[in-house]
Amino acid sequence: MDADLARCKAAGQSFDYLGFEIFYRHEGQGSALLLVHGYPFNSYDWAAIWPTLTSRFTVVAPDMMGMGFSAKPSAYRYTVADHADMHEALLAALGVRSAHVLAHDLGDSVAQELLARKVFDEQAYGSWEIESITWLNGGLFTEAYTPRLMQKLMSGTPLGDLMSPLQGSALSRRILEPTIEEMFGPNTKPTREMMQTFHEILEWNDGKRVLHQVGRFLDDRRTHRNRWVRAMRETAVPMRLIDGPVDPNSGAHMARRYAEVIPDPDVVMLAEDIGHWPQIEAPEAVLTHFLAHVERVTTRR
Repeated sequence: MDADLARCKAAGQSFDYLGFEIFYRHEGQGSALLLVHGYPFNSYDWAAIWPTLTSRFTVVAPDMMGMGFSAKPSAYRYTVADHADMHEALLAALGVRSAHVLAHDLGDSVAQELLARKVFDEQAYGSWEIESITWLNGGLFTEAYTPRLMQKLMSGTPLGDLMSPLQGSALSRRILEPTIEEMFGPNTKPTREMMQTFHEILEWNDGKRVLHQVGRFLDDRRTHRNRWVRAMRETAVPMRLIDGPVDPNSGAHMARRYAEVIPDPDVVMLAEDIGHWPQIEAPEAVLTHFLAHVERVTTRR
């Protein structure tokens, strides 16, 4: 295992979520910050900004079910609602009753569900306050989201189940890598070492066999779109979108849709060559705009 990834794993711990082991990291000092990672990797996505975040916040960063170092059951229905339940259960177990939220990709959908529960008084593990939300690239509006062909085929057709026995093979790697590379900007493509780390995350505990099942969250985005968007339009929680514009899934076109739908939208566009993983591709810029958002929220109190 990559040395940095191994250190990340060693620094974490686990809690029992309905009989399954969930990996998480809980570090730092200051007000609480919940990090909600995306698909298909894990909390290691935050590695480049982790030291700064933990110097300013008490950071809670779990790996979602089916990803990273958490349990990866095959006989399981992975849903955005279940991911939200897990995050709420973890916060309750840690005694966290108020937190800022920083979310990316699938994490955006989970944070939308968490926000809707707060707005509509539906929280599952006791009440907690959302101090602010910062969205990074993700499918906030399903009508503007443009997933890659392989993602649609693997998660939305029988191909995923047929290919599952081959996950982890050399063929699987050759199919997956172009899709990952396409999501990065032209000047921030993952190195061979980074790509190897990605595979190690995906393959831990035979995780690639459930990758297509976890990816079925696309259905949840369609089902819950109006409820989630209503919550975003009605909430008093301060929100900011920080967007990598050349992301083919949720880049500049998603930011434009955000500005059309959300009242008084707070949108920050990163450099024109930044893609889907801004916290990896432009960590300093993400930190600058995220911290400015939180500081403004804190100053207003």
